[in-house]
Amino acid sequence: MAAAIIAPSLPAMGEVYGEGVLVRLALTITSLAIAVSAPLAGLAADRAGRKPLLTASLVLYAVAGTAGYFVTSLPVLLATRTLLGLAVGGIMTAVSALITDWFEGAERGRFLGFQQAAASLGGVVFLPLAGVMAGVDWRLPFWLYSVAALIALAAATGLTAERRTGRHTAGPEAFPRKAAGIYLLALIATLVFYMAPTQLPFLLRDLNAGPATIGFVIAGSTLTSVAGALVFPKLTTTKITAISVALLGAGWLVIGAADGVVLVAAGLLIGGFGVGLVVPNLNVSLADMAEPAQRGRVLSGLVAGIFLGQFLSPLVIAPLVHATGIAAAFGWTGVVTTIAGAVLALGHKEKKR
Repeated sequence: MAAAIIAPSLPAMGEVYGEGVLVRLALTITSLAIAVSAPLAGLAADRAGRKPLLTASLVLYAVAGTAGYFVTSLPVLLATRTLLGLAVGGIMTAVSALITDWFEGAERGRFLGFQQAAASLGGVVFLPLAGVMAGVDWRLPFWLYSVAALIALAAATGLTAERRTGRHTAGPEAFPRKAAGIYLLALIATLVFYMAPTQLPFLLRDLNAGPATIGFVIAGSTLTSVAGALVFPKLTTTKITAISVALLGAGWLVIGAADGVVLVAAGLLIGGFGVGLVVPNLNVSLADMAEPAQRGRVLSGLVAGIFLGQFLSPLVIAPLVHATGIAAAFGWTGVVTTIAGAVLALGHKEKKR
């Protein structure tokens, strides 16, 4: 829920601070901080251990997240959101490293699917709740970050099965070269998908939707991400990435053609299903190619790619929105993404998974 939890508050924030790029950055500067800090978090996970990194990051998450309720200036708010990003980079890297340490083969894929489903389910729960709270006061959703304090306590007392792999680290030459392509793919796919929380609140507002409705609609994408993540372990095709990209493009085409809230929600459901498939698939690919002693660093690159895409999304899409409008921007992005999915499918030779 890290960044998107304040998406329903964006229109009200725009009235306070002005509807410029800086207000959207309150949502996405967190992602830039995650992208920058994730490689360092990966190194810390391999050297110091997963549990210390996870526990400390959860504490910082709770403090920096709830701080947004109290600040009264946009620069200070952006600073607290940056600290929140540092915390998320540590949390995601530590959790992914722990999972890939504990599981192998088909069990690893199955559990990574569960992980993505749980993350998406969090959006289903917290985004509508944030929408309801934002309808009362746009600052109230910041209190949802305090949940991390309880999780920090659980991690500190209950996490006892950590594997220490950092004492025998691999050299730089052992870093898998194919990982770079996976990072780039994650960046581009996330850049497209993150149009949902950064652009849709304003499109839905123009369709006369209130904050609560905005929260519920955006949560729809996370609901189908749960379904996609749970379906992932059962798939035998190796074209999962191509299918995911094509579904994301198709969903955005539906949003581009929508003339009401219902069709916007339908497009989000389609795109969300595709994202639910691709994230665990990329995690499995990276975990399989990484040595145990370097998994923290290899997996942190995926975290960096995903969240750099989130940060760049409003900046890259802004000229297109300015030139065509929000709805048309979804339509054109959907066309390009659908074609990209078809090209990936045609260029990928099917092999038994």
